[in-house]
Amino acid sequence: MPLSSCYLFDRLSETQLQRVHAISSEQKIQKGQWLFREDAEAQHFYLIKEGAIELLSLVEEKFEIPIALVRAKNGCFGISALVPPFRYSLSARAAHDSNLLVFNREDLEKLKQEDPGLVCVMMNNLAQKLLERLKESRKEIKLHFMNLVRSVTY
Repeated sequence: MPLSSCYLFDRLSETQLQRVHAISSEQKIQKGQWLFREDAEAQHFYLIKEGAIELLSLVEEKFEIPIALVRAKNGCFGISALVPPFRYSLSARAAHDSNLLVFNREDLEKLKQEDPGLVCVMMNNLAQKLLERLKESRKEIKLHFMNLVRSVTY
């Protein structure tokens, strides 16, 4: 899977994509393996080459809600490693045997210093994606609210 298929790397030049790829490493994980837990220090950002990763949120001790299933096409997660306070907002577990590209936060920070333009494009892409997710969440909240109102009034 080429880096350019991930929204975060959209509009990067070929040279910039090569610089990003140079700081990555591959990691194979098995179904059920945890990559990180919610609120842990965010050390890595991940891109899925093969497989799928389930993102979950802890509601109560031992009770988790599945939030998303991230797959190889355009699949990245662990974006908390890109922005302060560098704490994962969700937990991540392999839904299938998977092959990942892993980016260390320290290497990404060095890249920021070396090529601020590259990071500017990445952060703009991230902001756009987060705004899309915010809009989707608002639509879902409105839908749930209207369903609640309907159930109370009938």
